[in-house]
Amino acid sequence: MKFRYLMSIVGAGLLGSMLVGCSQDKQETAPAKAVEAPAPKTINWKLVTTWPKNFPGLGEAPEHFAKEVDRMSNGRLKIKVYGAGELVPALEVFDAVSQGTAEAGHGAAYYWKGKVPAAQFFATVPFGLNAQELNSWVSYGGGLELWEEVYEPFGVIPMLGGNTGVQMGGWFNKEINSLEDLQGLKMRIPGLGGEVLQRAGGTPVQLPGGEIFTALQTGTIDATEWVGPYNDLAFGLHKAAKYYYYPGWHEPGTALEFTFNKKAFEALPEDLQAIVEIAAKAINQDMLDEYTARNNSALEELVNNHGIEVRRYPDEVLAQLKVISKQTVKEIADNDPAVKKVYDSFESFRAKVEKYHEISEKAYINAR
Repeated sequence: MKFRYLMSIVGAGLLGSMLVGCSQDKQETAPAKAVEAPAPKTINWKLVTTWPKNFPGLGEAPEHFAKEVDRMSNGRLKIKVYGAGELVPALEVFDAVSQGTAEAGHGAAYYWKGKVPAAQFFATVPFGLNAQELNSWVSYGGGLELWEEVYEPFGVIPMLGGNTGVQMGGWFNKEINSLEDLQGLKMRIPGLGGEVLQRAGGTPVQLPGGEIFTALQTGTIDATEWVGPYNDLAFGLHKAAKYYYYPGWHEPGTALEFTFNKKAFEALPEDLQAIVEIAAKAINQDMLDEYTARNNSALEELVNNHGIEVRRYPDEVLAQLKVISKQTVKEIADNDPAVKKVYDSFESFRAKVEKYHEISEKAYINAR
């Protein structure tokens, strides 16, 4: 009796041990539950511009840039775009990026000539490189390295951010038949083009785009250049001036720029840095494509629907402006070592590309 009782206890113990062992085996062999990776951190940037919010072409480019960055990064880098005056005044974009008020900016380098004289060469030079040539100089002719060097003291990284192509010569309420017609003329014209106008006897005025129409309509300025038919029509400049002159000797291929606060950019992971760079390149080309297409129909509307007279600057006027331009740009370069370094690179590239384009681009266009 005692023996059977003892055996029953032993048997129960063995069974219990077996069950526990089986349970442990199951726990040890069961696959571990997958641990969900934490959601990627979202980085938020501010981008300020010199253009009115969503202005055709110029103002839409940074919006497209922000959308492409968001799409390619799968939402990891989100950029909020502010138009001129929404966060900072139009002509304070460079300072805002330099100081870190905004991580990025979009504008034109000649607006900062008072702070960075050499910057003008990375926007446009009168009678200088066209859009195709300027892109090539920056990307493959040493221009980008010089541009980065010029902006380095301000903690700003530059990238090409669009190009409007050859611009129009400007809007006037009187005919321009000789250089004397520019004497005393108050004209909105930025950058090196403004320096040339001043030496030709005119008075250059720097205004952000959003103030041009009112200034021209009220007589604060006598004439203005802006961009070309697409943007000029959007601003209604045909309502304030009658004569529309060409070619845009002062802006033969104006490059726009993206600027980035260096600390903010370098804090990004490498893949996000690459996304920003690729998006900027895409926008740079896309803008030139858009302006080439949009200017066509806009010019037709200005002429056919609004009766605008399109005039060509007289050859004599263009020839004299070209001489003044060459002298002006060289003197500015000779008086500033930083400008001279950029000027020498620019002029060297221009000399080479002009020779080739004489027998390629120009020869084809003339033949066509």
